[in-house]
Amino acid sequence: MSLKNYILTRILLAVPMIIILLAFIFLILRIIPGDPVLAMLGGKAPKEVIEQKRHELGLDKPLPIQFFDYFFGLFKGDFGKSTLTGRPVLDELKERFPATVELTLFAFVIAVLIGIFGGTEAAKRKDKLPDVLARFFAIFMYAIPIFWFGLMLQLLFGVMLRWLPVAGRISPAIQFEPITGLYIIDSLLRGNWKAFVDVVKHLIMPGTALGLVISSIFLRMVRNNMVLVLSKDFVKAAIARGIENKSVLYRHALKNALVPIMTVMGMQLALLLAGAVLTETTFSWPGLGSYLVLKIRYRDFPAIQGAVVFFAIIVVVISIFVDIINAIVDPRVRY
Repeated sequence: MSLKNYILTRILLAVPMIIILLAFIFLILRIIPGDPVLAMLGGKAPKEVIEQKRHELGLDKPLPIQFFDYFFGLFKGDFGKSTLTGRPVLDELKERFPATVELTLFAFVIAVLIGIFGGTEAAKRKDKLPDVLARFFAIFMYAIPIFWFGLMLQLLFGVMLRWLPVAGRISPAIQFEPITGLYIIDSLLRGNWKAFVDVVKHLIMPGTALGLVISSIFLRMVRNNMVLVLSKDFVKAAIARGIENKSVLYRHALKNALVPIMTVMGMQLALLLAGAVLTETTFSWPGLGSYLVLKIRYRDFPAIQGAVVFFAIIVVVISIFVDIINAIVDPRVRY
């Protein structure tokens, strides 16, 4: 299969997946107990007001009609309006998305650096103390609840040592006008160093907590793949030719070990973007995760559906992108 046909096939396969996911979420939200109008207006609102609001939101229509109205609206770029705020859901998602991107990229860089270099060094010293410590760290961080880990970081560095802020994205006292929504980049573009330092301080704890937990996955995979690659004949031949150990480790062995890991790293990045819910909630980070929790609490159907579709599109796009890279690096993937 040619690369062009492979890319087209992956895109076409992604469309029904998004449709099925949308239908599933739509039905689940309407099956579970509770009424979004009652959650919005309160239980003491007059019956006439409740019925009028249900009619305005289209909740009095049959379920198939509600689904098709929402489905065709998505194709027009209309994610609906939030029943809680009355604002377009897409506008709210655009406001929250940069915060999630900033947190995710910071955590992902930490996870990749620890995973690649920690896993490589652990494989190099297989069954020795550094390898044992690396494996213990990976198992411990993988098993630890991220919200508990975040709370412990807040208690230590925020409350006891007072080194870092415990919540939020920027201090309220700092006057700052965003450009892209990515505060680190915006503060540099504005030349506001005070804002830059403050933004980094707010980012360190949630980014580190999320990055360390995810690094456990990368570290174990890199370590296991490196152990296998280091036992291959081409590595032994490189060592026999007198090539420097560091060059053999990072230029020959690591390059081959990373090919199957790239897919996992790409999908973890997508899942981080779509699933940093606990981290954002723990640190009151104003991203998509905390947005989704808020909307679920108030049974805001259009906002929940819009957020899930947004997450699904992110995961699908990154998945396709990773598959394309793998197909270019390793042509066997296409067949």
